[in-house]
Amino acid sequence: MTVNGTKKYTVQDVADILGVYRGTVINYEKRGIFPDPRRNPINGYREYTEEDIERLKQIVEGKSGPVG
Repeated sequence: MTVNGTKKYTVQDVADILGVYRGTVINYEKRGIFPDPRRNPINGYREYTEEDIERLKQIVEGKSGPVG
Protein backbone atom coordinates (compact mmCIF):
# COMPACT_ATOMS: atom_id res chain seq x y z
CA MET A 1 0.00 0.00 0.00
CA THR A 2 1.23 3.51 -0.78
CA VAL A 3 0.10 6.52 1.25
CA ASN A 4 1.17 10.04 0.30
CA GLY A 5 3.90 8.60 -1.90
CA THR A 6 5.31 6.45 0.93
CA LYS A 7 5.11 2.68 0.75
CA LYS A 8 3.44 1.18 3.83
CA TYR A 9 3.83 -2.46 4.83
CA THR A 10 1.64 -4.71 6.98
CA VAL A 11 3.05 -6.79 9.81
CA GLN A 12 2.77 -9.86 7.57
CA ASP A 13 4.68 -8.07 4.77
CA VAL A 14 7.45 -7.21 7.24
CA ALA A 15 7.61 -10.76 8.59
CA ASP A 16 7.86 -12.15 5.06
CA ILE A 17 10.62 -9.69 4.12
CA LEU A 18 12.62 -10.51 7.26
CA GLY A 19 11.98 -14.24 7.14
CA VAL A 20 10.42 -14.38 10.61
CA TYR A 21 6.99 -15.14 11.96
CA ARG A 22 4.42 -12.37 12.22
CA GLY A 23 4.27 -12.99 15.98
CA THR A 24 8.00 -12.30 16.26
CA VAL A 25 7.53 -8.75 14.99
CA ILE A 26 4.61 -8.19 17.35
CA ASN A 27 6.61 -9.71 20.23
CA TYR A 28 9.43 -7.20 19.62
CA GLU A 29 6.86 -4.43 20.06
CA LYS A 30 5.36 -5.94 23.22
CA ARG A 31 8.81 -6.37 24.77
CA GLY A 32 9.80 -2.79 23.90
CA ILE A 33 12.59 -3.88 21.55
CA PHE A 34 10.91 -1.99 18.73
CA PRO A 35 8.54 0.93 19.25
CA ASP A 36 4.86 0.50 18.44
CA PRO A 37 4.36 1.25 14.75
CA ARG A 38 1.95 3.76 13.34
CA ARG A 39 -1.60 2.52 12.98
CA ASN A 40 -3.94 3.10 10.08
CA PRO A 41 -6.62 5.44 11.44
CA ILE A 42 -9.34 3.70 9.45
CA ASN A 43 -8.73 0.04 10.26
CA GLY A 44 -6.18 0.14 13.11
CA TYR A 45 -3.70 -2.09 11.24
CA ARG A 46 -0.01 -1.64 11.92
CA GLU A 47 1.81 0.28 9.18
CA TYR A 48 5.55 0.00 8.69
CA THR A 49 7.86 2.05 6.48
CA GLU A 50 11.04 0.96 4.76
CA GLU A 51 12.99 2.66 7.57
CA ASP A 52 11.11 0.51 10.09
CA ILE A 53 12.00 -2.59 8.11
CA GLU A 54 15.69 -1.64 8.05
CA ARG A 55 15.69 -1.10 11.81
CA LEU A 56 13.91 -4.39 12.40
CA LYS A 57 16.39 -6.12 10.10
CA GLN A 58 19.21 -4.90 12.36
CA ILE A 59 17.35 -6.17 15.41
CA VAL A 60 16.75 -9.58 13.83
CA GLU A 61 20.41 -9.80 12.86
CA GLY A 62 21.42 -8.83 16.41
CA LYS A 63 23.16 -5.62 15.38
CA SER A 64 20.96 -3.06 17.07
CA GLY A 65 22.05 -0.53 19.61
CA PRO A 66 19.88 0.84 22.39
CA VAL A 67 16.24 1.47 21.53
CA GLY A 68 14.95 4.96 22.01
